[in-house]
Amino acid sequence: MKSRERFERDLSSLMYRLTINTNKEVENKLNMLKDWLMKLQKENVVKINHSVMELVCAKHLILEGYEVQIEYPLNDTLTCDLYSIKGYGNLVVEIETGFIPPDQALYPLTYLSARLASKIIRYSSFAGKFALGMPPHYILPIPQTLAKPPRKRTKAEIKEIKNLCDRYYKKPPVTNEEICNARLHEIYLIDVDRTKVEEIDPEAYVNRVIQKGLSFNHNL
Repeated sequence: MKSRERFERDLSSLMYRLTINTNKEVENKLNMLKDWLMKLQKENVVKINHSVMELVCAKHLILEGYEVQIEYPLNDTLTCDLYSIKGYGNLVVEIETGFIPPDQALYPLTYLSARLASKIIRYSSFAGKFALGMPPHYILPIPQTLAKPPRKRTKAEIKEIKNLCDRYYKKPPVTNEEICNARLHEIYLIDVDRTKVEEIDPEAYVNRVIQKGLSFNHNL
């Protein structure tokens, strides 16, 4: 089966599960987002694993009263996965699947932590609220410093995050001011199997990871 045909089949199957118990307004909004993803897939912009998580998260946000757009450009170089508006406020959500490219196979946790840090720092500057969406079967190494409110960060922690990001992201590099002001407000655990989303406080998520003994040193 061609990849485009499989993409369409999988999205249609997911849409059936997402809309089976929803009203017509929610169904219409989700169908518009599905059609947009189909267009982007034809342009080879999106992949199925990412797209299904976006749709499940989009339904959650629509039911929360948000108007949702997918793959929304924030500026000339940055596109977010979900851009949502409710009233006068906006919410930006970035989906993280935990993918590690082959050239980072020897330091996967360090690379992934840097990528998460960079996302929080860069995307939250465009958002009244910023959230990371992730599958429940991954434990992602979110830097503890960025899970805390900005007022709780020390100069040493900011320097550590700066050094971590600079290992992988220098065009352009993140600034100390951006690190100081970055804010992760929410984590969404996106369960595609059950088409459910669980909201978790970032500090609680990171503390849970630490309690399981899965924290690590950025300075590897």
